Amino acid sequence: MTRPDGVTPAPRIPWHKSLLVRLLLTSVAIAVLSVGATAWLAVQLTTRAIQEERGQVLSDDSDILRRLSGYAAAHPDWDGIASTVHTLSRTLDRRIALTTSGGRLIADSAAAGTALPARASATVDPLRTDTYTEPGAQLAGIDPRAVGPFRLSRAEAEQVSRVAQRRVKCLVTFGGSGRTSRMPSGRTVVITDDGPESGFSRCADETDKAVMPSERTALVALRKLMSGCLQGDFEQPPRVDPALQALFGDDVVPGMSDRTVVDEQTQNCLDTARRTQLDPYVAPPATLYLGDREQQRSGFDLSPANKAKIVGVSGLVLAVTIALTALVAVRLVRPLRALTVAARQPPEQHARVAVTTKDETGFLAAAFNDLTARREQLEAQRKAMVSDIAHELRTPLTNIRGWLEVTRDGLLDPDPGLIASLHDEALQLQYIIDDLRDLSAGDAGTLRLHREPLAADELLGQVAAAHRSRAEAGAVYLGADADPGLWIDADPVRMRQVLGNLVSNALRHTPAGGTVTLGARQTADEAVLTVRDTGAGIAPEDLPQVFERFWRAEKSRSRRTGGSGLGLSIVRQFVEAHGGTVSVASTPGSGAVFTVRLPCVPGPD
Repeated sequence: MTRPDGVTPAPRIPWHKSLLVRLLLTSVAIAVLSVGATAWLAVQLTTRAIQEERGQVLSDDSDILRRLSGYAAAHPDWDGIASTVHTLSRTLDRRIALTTSGGRLIADSAAAGTALPARASATVDPLRTDTYTEPGAQLAGIDPRAVGPFRLSRAEAEQVSRVAQRRVKCLVTFGGSGRTSRMPSGRTVVITDDGPESGFSRCADETDKAVMPSERTALVALRKLMSGCLQGDFEQPPRVDPALQALFGDDVVPGMSDRTVVDEQTQNCLDTARRTQLDPYVAPPATLYLGDREQQRSGFDLSPANKAKIVGVSGLVLAVTIALTALVAVRLVRPLRALTVAARQPPEQHARVAVTTKDETGFLAAAFNDLTARREQLEAQRKAMVSDIAHELRTPLTNIRGWLEVTRDGLLDPDPGLIASLHDEALQLQYIIDDLRDLSAGDAGTLRLHREPLAADELLGQVAAAHRSRAEAGAVYLGADADPGLWIDADPVRMRQVLGNLVSNALRHTPAGGTVTLGARQTADEAVLTVRDTGAGIAPEDLPQVFERFWRAEKSRSRRTGGSGLGLSIVRQFVEAHGGTVSVASTPGSGAVFTVRLPCVPGPD
């Protein structure tokens, strides 16, 4: 069944034959099998070692390393770390031990004399490992919490905080939003939904990016440390450095130069200088040992039996997965391959495929066959149209050539009557070519419209005046009746051509003593233009083909009396280009009514 808009709705597929349902069922079967196998293995082999291998305690260990690195970044030595170690040990139920790089014990949560775990877990060195930027990860670089001389004094921190609070209030005043965040150095920055302070230039305050005295002193010292290895004449270090960004909370470090590209040599120089500057302010590197608080080193018993279970279950799941996937894939690929083979056939063969299923692939095959049928029909129509075009062009060209050859041979003098006849044939040829050009532009989507507000009564009056002499010659009354104040947004030239074609068609089929009436009415938000005649009308079986190219109700009618067969096709093309519709209604013996519906617009003031 086809909808009124000409689109055939998608067919309903039984749920048990739906491709989506089958794929879902296959996925559910594989998922159930996998989950069941995993659960069985977990029940059989779960131990504390499995939990450790699966990362159950990795989060706690990462938090321990993060806390200890933060302590080291903020203290020049490890004095006082013992209380922190014992607190973390009790909270996380882990044994924690710290030793110097030489092996001397710094702090241990276990009893004195307890042997250290066999392997070290990590090295605590805030000058070379960043555990702050990405929680749970260990990044190469300087920990942002190692601020050293860049730490603001209490007065400086309060000053920067007040400026940040004022900026947040400014953002709220202008309809934005923001919040403050304190960086490890004590500097307060403003964070907005779009990132740090982006897009709020009206709330900018240079004081919130100003370098504080303590920061300026540290930067000067840093520049001096870099002078020995930095190539080039730089008064300040480069501004693009993630570690320094963390100090100030901005992508542009205040007081830095405008260089935005840091090469490897410069970055290495900067890192070396910063480590040298921060070294007196951070604790020396230490080795971290982590383990069970009770020192019970449970292991994962990978006995031959357990290995056989894991291998066997994994192999079974893999085999079933491959079998199910292959079965479904074969059933899906077979009709698709048939479609591919059919699509690769020469176009003139109009190949079709067999519809073997009633699921999505079956309906796809049916749609492919329908498309092939339509293509075959269009090919037949194209051939017929080419034949019609050749016929329409051949007739005037043959007449022109014949008369010219007779005149050239001296058999006929080129009198005014002959010249007028040749001129008429040339005009007819020009009309056909112009019509074909308009249709081609519409098909290619290159038809240009110059829209403007157009009064419907003026439009109908112009069309009626242009065809009144022809109507009078055929003893046909031609009138126009339009609602006042009705305006449409249209191309005046194209709309006159549309109504002119409809009037010409009506005059051609209306006998002497008949009437042709142009009308314009407004319904809701549409302008309805009509051309009504009292001619012989159109047979019901011919109505669907009225707007087809080169179609004539009477095949025997000549070109002179029946037109070229392109006028109504041009009408439909132009009306649809305006976003409207055109239709025809007729009763044999009572004439025909052509209706054009276009969006109406308010008239100009």
